[in-house]
Amino acid sequence: MKLIDMRRSANNFLKDVKMTVSDIKPIFDDLKLTPSAFNLQHTDYVVVLDEEMKEKVRHAAYGQYKVHSASGVILVLADRYAYRQTERLHEGMRNLGIITDFELNNMIQENFQFYEGRGEQFMKEDAIRNASLSSMMFMLAAKNRGWDTCPMIGFEEEKVRDLLNIPDTHEVVLMITIGKEKVSSRRLRGYRKPVDEFVKFI
Repeated sequence: MKLIDMRRSANNFLKDVKMTVSDIKPIFDDLKLTPSAFNLQHTDYVVVLDEEMKEKVRHAAYGQYKVHSASGVILVLADRYAYRQTERLHEGMRNLGIITDFELNNMIQENFQFYEGRGEQFMKEDAIRNASLSSMMFMLAAKNRGWDTCPMIGFEEEKVRDLLNIPDTHEVVLMITIGKEKVSSRRLRGYRKPVDEFVKFI
């Protein structure tokens, strides 16, 4: 409850707070248990910690100051074709004898049929759904380890793709800035609907 209450979308960060790979890797270790459809783990992340590259990303994000003041910028990507990794993701279970060759082959066939039978639009939507679950878990895991975040959609996707060499197979779902929030510039939380206004009980 404390973690949910403390997580905020930070609109400004303390400048010059450095973040290292060893700072952020534990967050991704926590993230590994996030649910995904058929355990396909659709979500990939690009973490930008280099200041020069961060400023280039800032330019693609319409010059927003929070990208400049953040310790890092993260791009959340969603693989539309994650189902093609079914064998690689489950072969360890096969090798351990948890599932048989027959079961693995069935799983591969069912996943291919499920996604390819529904078409490209469904693949895109499902990839984004799964990456959205992962993104929320990332922000909670980051807060749990003392870092503040802000999810963003204000950026030029094609510029970001070119800068970071993001493949066409992946959707760019979100940009997340991360750092230590400048609490003195924090605004009051916006209005939150009461439960009965957004939940229907049947």
